[in-house]
Amino acid sequence: MIVVTGGPGSGKSSLIDAMAQRGFRTMPEAGRAIIRDQIRIGGKALPWADRALFAELMLGWELRSYQEALASDALVLMDRGMPDVVGYLTLCGLPVPAHFETAAKTYPYNKRVFLAPYWDAIFTQDTERKQDRQEAEATGMVMAETYGRLGYQIVELPLVGIEQRADFVAENLRA
Repeated sequence: MIVVTGGPGSGKSSLIDAMAQRGFRTMPEAGRAIIRDQIRIGGKALPWADRALFAELMLGWELRSYQEALASDALVLMDRGMPDVVGYLTLCGLPVPAHFETAAKTYPYNKRVFLAPYWDAIFTQDTERKQDRQEAEATGMVMAETYGRLGYQIVELPLVGIEQRADFVAENLRA
């Protein structure tokens, strides 16, 4: 399992989609799916309503995604991982409950993590992505710090188009 992380609007999910089109097994991001579901049901586990509850749902999603990927006989590219949830709470200035740290340490990913850095040229906001540019950039930095603290090697993605990024990842996976 290889994680792709970074701030919102940095091209992570587009890269994951491009890798899926190339035949790689992938796992989707928790955040957007949870936001869509919570809006649909009138729930409160939203980053603008109850960040701690939102984080709990993200952790649950990541635990299920991990188990599903573990059962696969192929390499799986993950759109974020459990350390992202730890980083999210850190970014929000919220306490990180012990079970979040335990999950991030108990369920390891490949030590190489791809980081999509903040990229002003492609950043956009939408109904699900309400973070501003400053928060998006800070998110990428916190994710790099969080994964680094947990012993992961950060491989920063170049600021190039999706296909070139996909080539970069594919080449790195072969190395």
